[in-house]
Amino acid sequence: MSKIREVFERGDGILQLTPTWVPRPFNRPGRRLRLHPDDYFAMGMDRGAIVERWFSSITHVETAGAGPYEGMSFVNVDDDPEHVILFKDFIDELGADLIGQELMDKYGTWPMYSKFYDYQLPLFHHIHHAEEACKRVGVLPKHEHYFFPKQYNSHMGDMPVSYFGFDPSVSKEEVMDRLRDFTVRDTRITELSRAFRIELDTGWYTPAGVVHAPGSLCTYEPQWNSDVMAMWENVVNGEVFHYEDLSGYLPEEDKNSIEKIFEVADWELNTLPNYREKFFRRPKPESAGEGFDQKWIVYGNDYVGGKELTVYPGHTVTIQDPCAYGTLVIQGHGRFGGFDCESPTMIHYGDLTADEFFVSKAKAAAGVTITNTSKYEPLVMLKHFGPDGGILPAE
Repeated sequence: MSKIREVFERGDGILQLTPTWVPRPFNRPGRRLRLHPDDYFAMGMDRGAIVERWFSSITHVETAGAGPYEGMSFVNVDDDPEHVILFKDFIDELGADLIGQELMDKYGTWPMYSKFYDYQLPLFHHIHHAEEACKRVGVLPKHEHYFFPKQYNSHMGDMPVSYFGFDPSVSKEEVMDRLRDFTVRDTRITELSRAFRIELDTGWYTPAGVVHAPGSLCTYEPQWNSDVMAMWENVVNGEVFHYEDLSGYLPEEDKNSIEKIFEVADWELNTLPNYREKFFRRPKPESAGEGFDQKWIVYGNDYVGGKELTVYPGHTVTIQDPCAYGTLVIQGHGRFGGFDCESPTMIHYGDLTADEFFVSKAKAAAGVTITNTSKYEPLVMLKHFGPDGGILPAE
């Protein structure tokens, strides 16, 4: 029996994952990831601060200088950090036994991942290219969904406001005029946008092709397997971005064409008059019973789903789900299947944790037994999964 099969069977279809940290060369860390204060530059001063943690990921980070496995999750096989095995290797070897036949038949692999991103300042107005634009350069579109958990937002950052698209009164030519001046002046492109103050424990769905500038909260973000983007804002909080940031992921012959750069956007979605009505997401009840409550927090799209499970103090419950999923403990401690689980207070870079797991489709369908061993505090977990999870439609 292979080591991968042995670990899978020993965990009864549940894998314990290790923290996957991601630095970025822009913005400032919000310092809400529970990473030790000394460790935010542990991946090198030239790489920038650690501002993200990725979950259930087989996706490589598309940032200059990234190592060969950066952004990709690893499995804890024996509590020795030197012996971890790439999560993608488990997907490749176990296939349908881990993620189910439906995902294997349709995508040939695990098609999504999630992350925390944690910036002190708002991000730049940027875009993940629409599907047709992605096809032209052989990459996947990045559909994404945000949720703002109160457990990871002890402060709201400098600007808890997110911009989405453009005001319906704005013309295409107005936007292209700003893009033409990208190397000339501070274009202040968000003057043409619209913004919403962020509410904790709510979310937004952002389809590929929509320009957006997320606010300064620590954000849980299930998304499609991609790290593709281009920056449409050239000066953000005094930080200057360059033309290659605007023209990324285009055929070489299109990089100097503002018209081609503009075409990666879905103009209709960007200027929807009822954008909030269509894409804002409040939690919706999924199931509840003696000792637990589970809500939909990521829904209303064809790609990624997510739930928040709360197990109340002193209770043991068995929860069934229709698909393989990744999960993160964000509050409390207890047992998750055969594993101890806990939400960490502080994590040193390189340390193992007991807060992240991946559940096979068969185990999810049979049910995972979860115990909250606290007398007082709820055990709260976030779950993320793909399109085979019976995702709740938007109303």
